[in-house]
Amino acid sequence: MARKDPSSRQTTGAPRPAAKRASAPNKRPVPAPATSLPTVAATTNESSVFPATAAAHKETEPMENTVKNATAQAQTLFADFNDRAKAAVEKSTKLFEEVNDFTKGNIEAIVESSKIAAKGFEAIGQDSAEYGRKSFEDATATLKQFAAVKSPAEFFKLQSDYLRSAFDAVVAETSKKTEAVLKLAGDVAQPLSSRAAVAAEKIKLGA
Repeated sequence: MARKDPSSRQTTGAPRPAAKRASAPNKRPVPAPATSLPTVAATTNESSVFPATAAAHKETEPMENTVKNATAQAQTLFADFNDRAKAAVEKSTKLFEEVNDFTKGNIEAIVESSKIAAKGFEAIGQDSAEYGRKSFEDATATLKQFAAVKSPAEFFKLQSDYLRSAFDAVVAETSKKTEAVLKLAGDVAQPLSSRAAVAAEKIKLGA
């Protein structure tokens, strides 16, 4: 007869406690094998890969163009302004020089007229002095002749001759003075008339 195992008896009599699982030893995680990434085709569009970047680039392009256009326009305006300012300065400088030359010419004309007038009046004064001296000499000689007369007829004849000669001398001197004054006036006005003609010509050209 076969012998019964005493452990088998005990098993039938009471439930067998569950055996504890032995804890597995700590193992380092094994890295997953590297997988090759799919190569992107060289013809891939950037907008398909980076849609946000492409959209931002498209939005900034008009802004950059606007800035470039505005900068170019500003540079053109500044250049035009500089050219106009330079031209205005040159024109003003030229006008200032012309005004200075014209004023200088006017002053020179006035000085020249003054010199002519001074010389003319000096000549007229010398002629008047000469006429006065001659008149005095003629009057003195006539008085001597009056003192030597012996008859009334001779006296009246001498007086008539003296008055006639004195009147003729006065008329001649007056005519001479008138001609001298008229000539002097023309000579004095000549430089001023020339400057007036120059001024009229400038006004005509400016219009």
